[in-house]
Amino acid sequence: MADCLFCKIIERQIPASIVYEDDRVLAFNDINPQAPTHVLVVPKRHIASLDELSQGDDEIVGEVVRRAAAIAKERGITAGYRTVFNTNRDAGQTVFHIHLHLLGGRSLHWPPG
Repeated sequence: MADCLFCKIIERQIPASIVYEDDRVLAFNDINPQAPTHVLVVPKRHIASLDELSQGDDEIVGEVVRRAAAIAKERGITAGYRTVFNTNRDAGQTVFHIHLHLLGGRSLHWPPG
């Protein structure tokens, strides 16, 4: 999508601190980190929100979640980490391209806010 921030990052039109990439998934450090590790994991195909997922998207969502777990393991985050999908404005979604927040490296409290 032409005006999507994450699509522009995927297309290298906007720089990002990329930590992982393959043909279907991109992961990069959040520019406003809320924890020592705050990585965004996104599918390269534009999907605006979880509400737009279809049955055919099960595999890509699984890949996004598995990649977040792999990044946490690579970074030695063994005491625990949080994975979050914000869906729509009231939940805090500000970029309408699905993305998983991987947060770790410190104690995380509940509820988050």
